[in-house]
Amino acid sequence: MTKKIFLYSATLVLIYSCYQPQRDCAKFKKGNFSFTSEIDNKEITTTFMRNDTLEIDFFNGVADTSSVRWINDCEYIVKKLHPKSKSEEQSIHMKILSTTENSYTFEYNIVGKSQTSRGTAIKLE
Repeated sequence: MTKKIFLYSATLVLIYSCYQPQRDCAKFKKGNFSFTSEIDNKEITTTFMRNDTLEIDFFNGVADTSSVRWINDCEYIVKKLHPKSKSEEQSIHMKILSTTENSYTFEYNIVGKSQTSRGTAIKLE
């Protein structure tokens, strides 16, 4: 009985350790996307369009443009072109962790800071 439990446990560990999330990041470098986050217990949706070097965010009817510098297919740095405050001058490091057919899960943080947050963007096209 103990042998069977060990064998099943070892098989499960082997199967899960071999699992790698899908990361087809290249197909998310360009396009129109939406991202929903929760701020003060309210869901807020931002839409944005991105090409290789620019990202334009639309939030509450206001457009904001940022430069995009790709580190590799799954990581890039975003920096606002026209910051309105000192905090908006900080660059943000974005890392795509996994992808599906029409969305990607990402992790982001202010460059130089260790605290990260996660989100999911949905490709609209």
